[in-house]
Amino acid sequence: MRSVDFETYLISASILWDKVEKRDEYPFALPAISHVSEIKFHPKVTFLVGENGSGKSTLIEALAIAWGFNAEGGTKNHSVSTRASHSSLNSVLRLVKSPKRAKGGFFLRAESLFNVATQIDEVGYIEAYGDRSLHEQSHGEAFMALLEHKFRGESLFILDEPEAALSPSRQLSMLVRMHELIGLNSQFIIATHSPILMAYPDAWIYQVSSKGLDRIDYKDTEHYQVTRDFLNRTEAMLDVLLERE
Repeated sequence: MRSVDFETYLISASILWDKVEKRDEYPFALPAISHVSEIKFHPKVTFLVGENGSGKSTLIEALAIAWGFNAEGGTKNHSVSTRASHSSLNSVLRLVKSPKRAKGGFFLRAESLFNVATQIDEVGYIEAYGDRSLHEQSHGEAFMALLEHKFRGESLFILDEPEAALSPSRQLSMLVRMHELIGLNSQFIIATHSPILMAYPDAWIYQVSSKGLDRIDYKDTEHYQVTRDFLNRTEAMLDVLLERE
């Protein structure tokens, strides 16, 4: 086990399996969870990647709730609650935290950003989000406003598929902003399908498989390989996919 890095806020998370009553039911039967006892986090960036339905978003959500974030997203001060849809996984997670406390943070859920934006408007606290309602911006613009105006140094950010809101060029901009925040002692844990985002240097990438979570190199991810092959052999792959002669 690596020594504690005081720039890390969340060091690891363990599932307390002795407190789980039904391991063969949701969410504990999901691939991202069923074979996991402990997951360790990089002090800068950790990515969770895998197919839809593998459980990576469920794990991300449980980590965020266990940390103290609102289940529907936002900061620890948000209290949005439109539908109690989160799993019980957070109740059996044990987090190992660094002695250094994070001064801030944010949990992003793409599907519930609208609800968070509504509460921000209701409390009249848009100054911290760029002096413009997130509802007056596109989904991508709203997320970039969060990155630029709300995200600060010495914070923990847990993000679930942030690329859903971003064009490829905006994903590159996100990489730049992430790097700035990491330089200010922030930590990121991100579930993603984006080969652009997961290219961040020295990040840890966990691939969800039938065996649980496996550390994998960037160029060994399916996301990188499929994107590379498609861009390098576009016509040939389209011929196969579309059964063109």
